Amino acid sequence: MRMMIWVMMMMMMMMMMMMMMMMMVIMMMMMVMMMMMMMMMMMRRVMMMMMMRVMMMMMMMRVMMMMMMMMMIIIMMTMKQEE
Repeated sequence: MRMMIWVMMMMMMMMMMMMMMMMMVIMMMMMVMMMMMMMMMMMRRVMMMMMMRVMMMMMMMRVMMMMMMMMMIIIMMTMKQEE
């Protein structure tokens, strides 16, 4: 049982790492896009849209992180109880 929990935790960690990496890449791409827009002096509306999207991404990431943390804590609690 304990082994299973440990494996679960490892999986969670891996998931978190992957998520972070993905988000980083997405953010970088977004930044590049924004820069391009600036260079081309596009409409403000487009810029606003991009900003909104980035913000949404950030929020989603935060929520996901929180959920992961909660899961980790719960797993830890169960482990403690088992002992």
